[in-house]
Amino acid sequence: MPSKKKKTKKGSTSSCQSSQHSANSRPISTASPQQESFAAKYNIRPAFDLILKFLLVGDSEVGKSSIVLRYSDNNYRESFISTIGIDFKIKTVELQGKKIKLQIWDTAGQERFHTITTSYYRGAMGIMLVYDITQEKTFDNIAKWLRNIQEHANEDVEKMLLGNKCDMEDKRMISKERGETIARENGIKFLETSAKANVNVEKAFMTLAEDILKKYPQKDPASGTTGNIKPTGDDGSRPNKCC
Repeated sequence: MPSKKKKTKKGSTSSCQSSQHSANSRPISTASPQQESFAAKYNIRPAFDLILKFLLVGDSEVGKSSIVLRYSDNNYRESFISTIGIDFKIKTVELQGKKIKLQIWDTAGQERFHTITTSYYRGAMGIMLVYDITQEKTFDNIAKWLRNIQEHANEDVEKMLLGNKCDMEDKRMISKERGETIARENGIKFLETSAKANVNVEKAFMTLAEDILKKYPQKDPASGTTGNIKPTGDDGSRPNKCC
């Protein structure tokens, strides 16, 4: 597989400069599957209150894997092997007084993986659409990714548009205004990001998580039960529609 160089970006709705950390969030350790199993067996409160499933979509080599790696491990690699099918990361954060486990799914952008990746749209509560500000085609294809979301994801999924690699200003082909325009036309939020320079990466994830928390009612953490926010049925399927 050809390697891809990822230069990621710094960005915000105002410029490619923004705070790298959210004031009201802080990373905390993630409980292992063994710990969670033990907690369930002995009726011990789990290490998290909510689970949110995030999905990153976009063309190949726009920097999706770099964004995920930067956010989950605070790391960056100059070269990457293209994602084959799907990849997965977990990060637990504290937000609005709750411990939230983020399941972050990184999808392959190549067309040959389309059938595999679209199966992961269902049940996603937040989807990030990523394009490369130095590659015109990746921006043009955002319309295609929006159609995929409309066809395969839940109707009320939260979406965010990310213009990645904003640190490469000298090679920019897509103005920030164009990104803002398409986001506004589709009623979604927009940020320019850079995984390499660590700009707006954490802000993007935390903003999306905050928007989801506002959207869905949550179970009371004091009850000892885990609130798994699902805009779908309990089994992850689409809710039945009537009439």
